[in-house]
Amino acid sequence: MHGKTFLPALREIARTYQEFGSYSAAHVRTLGLTPSQFDIIATLGNTSGMSCKELGEKTLITKGTLTGVISRLEAKKFISRIPSPSDARSQIIQLTRTGEALFARIFPAHIKHIDRIFTNFSQSNLDKLTHDLQKLRHAVIAARVNQKSNNS
Repeated sequence: MHGKTFLPALREIARTYQEFGSYSAAHVRTLGLTPSQFDIIATLGNTSGMSCKELGEKTLITKGTLTGVISRLEAKKFISRIPSPSDARSQIIQLTRTGEALFARIFPAHIKHIDRIFTNFSQSNLDKLTHDLQKLRHAVIAARVNQKSNNS
């Protein structure tokens, strides 16, 4: 270590992530969805759909969980699967009209709920926070790349 104490920052990041997750999930459940279901509906909202691969990359859902959540949302008639026009092996997942109506109702409500967290943050505070978190994420990515090359 270089005289820097980063453990308190790591703990705070983990605690903040856990608290945010709990706060968000509690509200999502009042909307009649699981957090994973909400994540898919929110990600597909205002799009023409996307492949399972794209959906997996844009959500926080693991591949194994994604398949089951998609099936449950399809059973509820919120999403549909259509053949990909560019890849016969792939399907496009898109919101149905019922799913679009659900998105239009729940997404703004959830954004309003989340906005309460940031009431006392100025735009410059939010910009700095975003910048610092991006810088941290890039440092983690660089360390992971370094780790892979050192293990090769």
